[in-house]
Amino acid sequence: MTAGALAEVRADLRADRRSRRRRTVVVNLALAAACLALVVVTFCFGSVRLSIDQVVASLLHLRENPAVDFIVRDLRLPQVEAAVGVGLALGAAGTIFQQLLRNPLASPDFVGISAGASLAAVIGIALPGVSGVGIPALALIGGLATAVLMYALAWRDGISGYRFILIGIGVSAFATGLTSYALTRTDLQGARAAMHWLVGSIGQGGDDEVRVLLVAVAVLLPASLVLQRMLRSLQLGDDTARALGAPAELIRLVLIVVAVVLTSLATAVAGPIAFVALVAGPVADRLLRTAAGSILAAGLVGTTVVLVADFIAVEVLPTDLPTGVVTGAIGAPYLLWLLATTNRRGLGG
Repeated sequence: MTAGALAEVRADLRADRRSRRRRTVVVNLALAAACLALVVVTFCFGSVRLSIDQVVASLLHLRENPAVDFIVRDLRLPQVEAAVGVGLALGAAGTIFQQLLRNPLASPDFVGISAGASLAAVIGIALPGVSGVGIPALALIGGLATAVLMYALAWRDGISGYRFILIGIGVSAFATGLTSYALTRTDLQGARAAMHWLVGSIGQGGDDEVRVLLVAVAVLLPASLVLQRMLRSLQLGDDTARALGAPAELIRLVLIVVAVVLTSLATAVAGPIAFVALVAGPVADRLLRTAAGSILAAGLVGTTVVLVADFIAVEVLPTDLPTGVVTGAIGAPYLLWLLATTNRRGLGG
């Protein structure tokens, strides 16, 4: 290759890199703007309609109005904080799993993490005296224990994405069975509360749970963005990653821990909201095109999905429904389409 041709190739690579960076910035800003607009809509709509001016004045403490302040700060702000935290956590965790295992079906919903966290949380709900930070702690322990079990069962001179997913489906079924058994061992009131929680709904987590989730998102989401370049090297295969100087197993373990913690704490706040983690990454990748793989974009898509689903469940439908019912109605057709297209491409094993 001549020097001129080499210089032209380098120029093309730089131009492509700049184009991908530009698209990533534009998509992330557009998604952030959409999330902000949905947050404003959530604040304004409800049994009592508020203007944007009233919402902004109350949030920024520009003027005192006890009635408006109560609605905005005490009733709707916790709902918005929970929706944003859960959406960011599930969106980021879902795309981390999908990129690590190189399979669009590899989301916490299907590989057992949500089921393990749900089992521990249901046990906590059924036990008297467990509240506040106790539920997030139990959900985190359940999610981590499930991840350790799956990692140990899937390990065979490394981790195969397909084997990990199959084991995760089995572990998920086992945890779901144990959850059903735990429900039979509690009283009627505890079983009713646990069943409502298992459907998944924004707003059922307490202040302590939401606070723990927001702190975790504030710490772990930037950490996952730092590890994103290493994650992309893992997508090329372990041998290639090691050739590039990346400790493949250590990076994979750290990223799995990040995704498990985010999923477990989101589950503790809102219950196992279905399909958000599954759809966030692929939707973000379609928006990003050649710049696919952004964890931040997937988190923002997850937030958008949760905010829209919660608004539909509370404001649009004639009867208030849990958020998980709406995400399930949206996600089930997507899952069928994904299974069909994955099978046609020969990626389903």
